[in-house]
Amino acid sequence: MSVISNPTIFTGARPRERSTAMPFVMQVALMTWRNLTVMFRTPAAIIPGLLISGFFLFVYEASLGNASNFLPGLAGKSYLAFILPLSIVSSALSGASLAGEAIVRDIENGYFNKLLLTPVSRGALLLGPMIAGALVLVLQTAVVMGVGLLMGLQSATGAAGILAVMGMALLLGIGFSGFTVGVALRTGSGAATTGAGFMFFPLSFLTATFVPLSLLSGWIKTAATYNPITYLLEAMRSVLLTGWEADTLARGLAACLALGVVMFVFALVSLRARTRQK
Repeated sequence: MSVISNPTIFTGARPRERSTAMPFVMQVALMTWRNLTVMFRTPAAIIPGLLISGFFLFVYEASLGNASNFLPGLAGKSYLAFILPLSIVSSALSGASLAGEAIVRDIENGYFNKLLLTPVSRGALLLGPMIAGALVLVLQTAVVMGVGLLMGLQSATGAAGILAVMGMALLLGIGFSGFTVGVALRTGSGAATTGAGFMFFPLSFLTATFVPLSLLSGWIKTAATYNPITYLLEAMRSVLLTGWEADTLARGLAACLALGVVMFVFALVSLRARTRQK
């Protein structure tokens, strides 16, 4: 953080020497660390997301815990493992909002403009808060997993499966965070950024939320088919319920990567729009 906080470290390098002054990966790592430090300085912004993650899991399990006995394809399987990925997706909203709010905070106090004057890569400026927001989601996912294990969760793929779910949560968090970072750069408003983060909330319900995709019909099945969250949920559920299914995992990872790329491009376009206003 101290390295980034002092722009004079970078100002001695000519534009064509930027790549040698500091490797891109190091720039991203430093920006990520700085954003994480800022986020954890206000625990009140993180703790509610952790509590909500566990709360959703308790409510879903208490209300629908016996549903697997009546649903085709889930008979004899744990509904807890089926519904747990939904809690992860729901909690992704808070981590994504934190990434956008970090950008708004820097814009309001003038620090973001100082960063723009340094040779630090524009990609690093965006990836730093995006990855930081995703890491917060990984922390929330770890809490959800811990609560699930206490409630009797058994992963069909063992500890490796739990780590795989956390990895998919990281990719999901990068995509969600990219959207709020883009909105923050476009508006510079904390209220608009927080509100925009909840635009993803309907996506978690326009999918195979409480039943398998095969049981849906009509417009909701059409929406779920084109919803990238559907394939992420299927990938997480297959890891926890059935095992390593290559096709299902590939679709889930492809959906996460596509979402991340699209949202990074949106954030990059928003950054360029902001710099043109200067």
